[in-house]
Order: sequence, then C-alpha cells, then structure tokens
Amino acid sequence: MPADDRHNGGRAGTQRTALIIHTIADIAAAFLALWIVFYLLQANQGNVFVQFVKSVADSLSWWAQDIFTMNTEGLRVALNYGLPAVIYLLAGHLIAGRVRRL
Repeated sequence: MPADDRHNGGRAGTQRTALIIHTIADIAAAFLALWIVFYLLQANQGNVFVQFVKSVADSLSWWAQDIFTMNTEGLRVALNYGLPAVIYLLAGHLIAGRVRRL
C-alpha cells in the first residue's frame, strides 16, 4: 500500500471522528433547546415524548442546574438549560475542528 493511501485513510478516519464529535454536540444542544421550547410553550408534561426530552435535557445539564435562580421561571429554565447547550456547541465544534487538523 503506498504511503499516500495510508495517509488518506487516516485522514478519512480523523474526518469521520470530527464529524461524530460535531454531531454529538449538536444533538445534545438540540435536546436542551427542545426542552426550553417545550417548557416555554407549556407543552403537556404528561406526554411521553415531552418527558423523554426533559429526562435527556436533565441528564445533559445536571451540572448547570440552579446556576441561575431568578423568580421568572421561564427565564430561569432558558438560562439553566441554555448555558449547557451553548457550552456543548462551543466545546464540540472546537474539539471537532482540532481533530480535523490532525
């Protein structure tokens, strides 16, 4: 196998890894954003899908709960779930960018 083929195969692997990291960060942020929208629009909390989204969002943002404790409930939820969404997006995209450069 020529050296160029091995290098291109490795490059494809790093590109794939970067895409996976990028995608995971996007999916995490999407669950958090979806929960914020559901909460602000007062979605039926008894609905199985809404409960699933809230459960995933809670799992992703456990470390950021109650960072912001204001009286306006909607703003509190938006900030406590929005902060992790932004951090996941920034971190995921930065890490994916670094991996692409390998």
